[in-house]
Amino acid sequence: MLYNTQHAEVDSGIINKILDEYPVGKAIISTVKKKENSGWQEVLAARTTLSYFNAGMAKGINNHYLTPETLGIDRLAAVLGANHLFPGKNNLVIGGGTAITYDWVDADGNYYGGSISPGLNMRYKALNNYTDGLPLITADSGFEGKYGTTTTEALRSGVQNGIKYELMGFIESYKTDKNELNIVLSGGDSIFFDTLLKNSIFAPCIKIEPYLVLKGLNAAIHNNND
Repeated sequence: MLYNTQHAEVDSGIINKILDEYPVGKAIISTVKKKENSGWQEVLAARTTLSYFNAGMAKGINNHYLTPETLGIDRLAAVLGANHLFPGKNNLVIGGGTAITYDWVDADGNYYGGSISPGLNMRYKALNNYTDGLPLITADSGFEGKYGTTTTEALRSGVQNGIKYELMGFIESYKTDKNELNIVLSGGDSIFFDTLLKNSIFAPCIKIEPYLVLKGLNAAIHNNND
């Protein structure tokens, strides 16, 4: 059972309704928060075989991260998802969420680490919060200028072109090491990032998987049958 609760409070009644309508044998929870004995989790535990995703469930991934206890399990689940969807391929997983994450898993399932930078909305908010005169604006997928002729356009140029050049730079650095490379875009901003890269030389290599983390968790459920 996969249910994304990132942006909503979980109601045990909704969980019960889902379980009444669909036969669910196994459920998995992935969270960076401490385990809580909330009502909806108790419902899952009572009506399914419930597990909490952890590093030991990422079968097929050889984790070489030097501090595995600090690795966000959402990043690990995304890497697992990419390795499951595109086995035998070199996958660069780019997650577009609160932060932008870059994680590379090679064709043999080896994962060494990645990079984390501020996300799209975080950059706009930071420019507003840490200055006195810059307004808070939102992203515009239709902006394609190389520079801005107004303050609003200048902000969009700096943030959106900055992310575009960052994406291209990271992709180029990985392609130098591995010429055959899948670029897997995931997360809420994956479609927006695809728009930024649509005219780049990397466009043919891009795969869009907004729900990659959930697919990784699904793989974990099926790969851990004990």
